Amino acid sequence: MRIMVQKFGGSSVATATQRERVCARIQEALQDGFSVVVVVSAMGRVGDPYATDTLINLTQEVYPDCPKRELDLLLSCGEIISSAVLAAHLLRLGYNVTVLSGREAGIITDNNFGDARVLRVIPTKILELLKLKKIVIVAGFQGVTEEGEVTTLGRGGSDTTACALGIALGAEVVDIFTDVQGIMTADPRIVEKARLLDQVTYYEICHLAHQGAKVIHPHAVEMAMQNNIPLRVRSTFVEGLGTLVSNGSYGARVGVDIRSDRLITGITHIAQITQLQITINQEDVSAALVQIFQSLARAGISVDFINIHPEVAIFTVADTVVEKAVKIMKNLHFEPQVRPNCAKISVVGAGMAGIPGVMATIVEALGREQIPILQSTDSHTTIWCLVDRSQMERAVRVLHQAFQLDRED
Repeated sequence: MRIMVQKFGGSSVATATQRERVCARIQEALQDGFSVVVVVSAMGRVGDPYATDTLINLTQEVYPDCPKRELDLLLSCGEIISSAVLAAHLLRLGYNVTVLSGREAGIITDNNFGDARVLRVIPTKILELLKLKKIVIVAGFQGVTEEGEVTTLGRGGSDTTACALGIALGAEVVDIFTDVQGIMTADPRIVEKARLLDQVTYYEICHLAHQGAKVIHPHAVEMAMQNNIPLRVRSTFVEGLGTLVSNGSYGARVGVDIRSDRLITGITHIAQITQLQITINQEDVSAALVQIFQSLARAGISVDFINIHPEVAIFTVADTVVEKAVKIMKNLHFEPQVRPNCAKISVVGAGMAGIPGVMATIVEALGREQIPILQSTDSHTTIWCLVDRSQMERAVRVLHQAFQLDRED
């Protein structure tokens, strides 16, 4: 049995017209000989009646600190509604369909309500239904603990549902359908000549997703990578195979030249971050650093873009937690220098490892446009530069041009 998992995001199932397009995508997979498992998100975006954020607001307007356990019960309803409505469309077309909640689909998670991790999937019921030639629709974004408590998987959780099911079912491919054509070399709203990528590696898309590309959740990619399940990021509304994410070639990409000489894959960006710089005038610098980062961790503050020097610690935090972080530092008798309104630009490419000149190109391109680099760091696949928020979009365009990403490989 050839199994395909298809995931459709909220924008794909928001209206009756869009749901009819989803049905067409499901029909295509059936015609290609696949047994199909469909994962859906809640319908629409912020402000739509059944969107996740709309459901959150139902309780926050009354009591802003609703327990996460009770909130998960509410939030799981959005995907249930979406699944049942999509099933109605398919039933009207004459298809045999069964809808399953996360619990019924066998998705077992830990008890971290609001951001649960999938522990395992028991796909017995899904496989039984597929053998009966049924289309199985699974409510995304949700699972159940060992004790039977309903959980949700955090933002982008339906991507995680799809990948977890793809792994458990031994799917031939997992298609992530969204409202864009696939993975682009940069945000097309910023870079007019941003180009669709036919293929990327798991490592590249993980870095792109972590650093601002919001097409697919990075945890879902990590799951697929660990189990070598090919992913395709595709458009619900535009024809085409989108972007293949894998470690190598895949049957649907026969004839595609997978070239190892692509230096840079894409440019991403994250705004709304603040840089903190702390001078450490203590004899035991190591102890001071432990105190700083442990205190921030206990407060639930994630730090990023970390540079440690003999007497200075520099890092960034989200704008939303700056006030809290500064207060913690002052309670520890440090006076942080605060640089607000920053943005992080990420240059991502698996081909850059060990290749000289990448940083030189970045420095030259930004310097030519008089865009100061406030901070930088790198890994084997990514170089990050911190710039002023007002320079962010120009920096993305400049680097996209500098690495000639508008040209075909």
